[in-house]
Amino acid sequence: MNFLVASSVIFFCMILLWLLSIPIKNVSIVDAFWGMGFVIVNIVYFVLEPEIFNRTLLITCLISIWGIRLSIYLLKRNYGKPEDYRYQEFRKHYGAKNYWWFSLFQVFFLQGFLILIVSLPLFGSFSNTTSNELNLLDYFALFTWIIGFLFESIGDYQLTKFKKNPINKGKILNTGLWRFTRHPNYFGDATVWFSFGLFSIASGGYWHIIGSLIMIFLIVKISGVAMLERSLIKTKLSYKEYIETTNAFFPWFPKKSKND
Repeated sequence: MNFLVASSVIFFCMILLWLLSIPIKNVSIVDAFWGMGFVIVNIVYFVLEPEIFNRTLLITCLISIWGIRLSIYLLKRNYGKPEDYRYQEFRKHYGAKNYWWFSLFQVFFLQGFLILIVSLPLFGSFSNTTSNELNLLDYFALFTWIIGFLFESIGDYQLTKFKKNPINKGKILNTGLWRFTRHPNYFGDATVWFSFGLFSIASGGYWHIIGSLIMIFLIVKISGVAMLERSLIKTKLSYKEYIETTNAFFPWFPKKSKND
């Protein structure tokens, strides 16, 4: 029942976003909603639960911090900019006259569906928690979340600061966290969702971790690391050398370049 209510709320939000995207002709607004979508789903679960437990209260705080930060970051990054090139390509492919309604299904409903599937660990934690006791796995999940959030937020901050400096145009960021992994923000994001999977297991919700696994798969193989790598190899001449010295995902000490 709670899952159905959360589904109704999310798809209602997606319809509102879609209606807003039509007059401004920019479906990129859905990206900034991504983080907040999980916050909204979690709030639905929190409000509908008859009792508040330590685990569910902790998860509510963690998902709110993660989701609100991400949405603010994406909103600031995309504000005043044209529609993302991915959506522009879709608009050209399907035709501007048709894309206004096609985007409802291809973009907004799809993201709404993904939010609901990825957030299954939250549903598992809420539906299986019956006491205020936290176990060792809960504390390990909290530690994992902290590591992931630091990598994601610091990585985003370092990248934003790097891009603001005009001297760095065309260059590769290979300092700070970016010295140890080519995608510290994606590694952090995946680690955060791995932690929510651990929280679900700690509560007794085992099959729900499929949401975390899907999120990690999307980050590594579909919309995150893999897609960005293909683009950077084509646009950044020094990126191949960066690949030789730095791990793609898991942080580790840089290796020596073949040119050294």
